[in-house]
Amino acid sequence: MSFPCEVALPQCDRIPSLTRSARTIQKEVVREGKGLFSGVGSIVRLLPAEERSGIVFQRLDLPGAPILPANLENVQGTPRCTIIGRDGISVQMVEHLLAALAAYQIDNVIIQLTGPEVPVFDGSSLAFVEMIEEAGVEVQEERKTVYSLQSPVFWSKDEIHVVALPAAEFRISYTLHYPQSQFIKSQFYSTTLSPEVFKREIAPCRTFSVYEEIAPLIEKGLFRGGSLENAVIIKEDRVLNEGGLRFADEMVRHKVLDMVGDLFLMGVPFVAHLIAVRSGHFSNNAFAKELLNHFTRENA
Repeated sequence: MSFPCEVALPQCDRIPSLTRSARTIQKEVVREGKGLFSGVGSIVRLLPAEERSGIVFQRLDLPGAPILPANLENVQGTPRCTIIGRDGISVQMVEHLLAALAAYQIDNVIIQLTGPEVPVFDGSSLAFVEMIEEAGVEVQEERKTVYSLQSPVFWSKDEIHVVALPAAEFRISYTLHYPQSQFIKSQFYSTTLSPEVFKREIAPCRTFSVYEEIAPLIEKGLFRGGSLENAVIIKEDRVLNEGGLRFADEMVRHKVLDMVGDLFLMGVPFVAHLIAVRSGHFSNNAFAKELLNHFTRENA
């Protein structure tokens, strides 16, 4: 499979790398919720951070309140979510919060938690968008390089494919294929990311599952905090949630949300046209490593 460069970049002209100002938040904000997997209640607090601090989690419930940087090196697993950790410290389900930080281009922030998991809230990123907007965004003197591609980057495994094409903007085009569900079937969504688009079109979209797939896991106690208040559940040809879907294609939009959050672990701003087919947390993280290595080689 090949993609001519003209698809995203006429005449294959190189897009020069740009810079932008780093950002943090203006003030501390706090919310309380529970984890989807653990069911454990936790307080999440966002605090301003100094330049070049990056995105770091702090587990206040552990001795010494250890710090855990949010980066690809610390990805421990992707079991229906993304878990980061090292040295016996971990944080589960980071992607919804990271997606909101990515959309608002927040580069430096401290995320304090009093539990092992980022609260799920309603299963979307809306609560995190509200926190960021309540805190306000502060521009810093630090300059961040915004990387661009000179050539396409590919990652494939079985029926999962992710491609990054050279582009002058950050765009995601995602194809969701659920042949096992008569209701979901196939969905396609494509958008250019901005804070406004994310808040309006992506952040409200909740995590979802087919009932027949999730029921055995619930019986095993793997989703202690799960309910129809924080996940969309599809059974046969209908949605079990009261009020139905927020968008007719809410499921594929949530996949875009997850991808934005997972790729934010790269730790570098970039522009590209991402084309994904059936990608999930494992493939998002595998592709992020490939893409980051590619940027490193191109800019060596």
